[in-house]
Amino acid sequence: MAQAGSSTMDVTFPSDTEILITRTLNAPPHLVYLAWTTPELVKKWWPGRRGEMTVAVMDFRVGGAWRYVMVAHGEFEVAFHGIYREIVPNERIVHTEVMEMPGTAPDSEEGAVLNTVTFDGADGGATTVRIRTDAGSKEVRDLIAQSGMEGGVREQFEIIEELAASLT
Repeated sequence: MAQAGSSTMDVTFPSDTEILITRTLNAPPHLVYLAWTTPELVKKWWPGRRGEMTVAVMDFRVGGAWRYVMVAHGEFEVAFHGIYREIVPNERIVHTEVMEMPGTAPDSEEGAVLNTVTFDGADGGATTVRIRTDAGSKEVRDLIAQSGMEGGVREQFEIIEELAASLT
């Protein structure tokens, strides 16, 4: 369990192909969801404290595409894209995610993982966010887990909590 702000963040491995990240944020579900689904707000939290986001394109509908690009610490560009598979406002978002590598087409789904993000109301107006990633294989799951993802997600949650507080 890792300490993050006033809350803890748990990272577990429910199966050989999955990563589950759980964190309770001190903000109501509708504001956390708003931060998660508004391009201008996503640009503020998605890179964590590791760089600057240069692109946040979201066609936020089932079947719609998204693409995020950031410059990490001013040195190199990192890009991800995917397709929204399911959207339940203020409750759940299911989408694919592909890390773009040299030669990756920006609309390719090859190598995609499947992310399910849920926003559950918790005591005191808080929100428990769960991100379940199905990487499709143990090898890919382990690569993601060893990528520094945990620290980045911790930073993202801290910023989302700050953003949500400013939206009230």
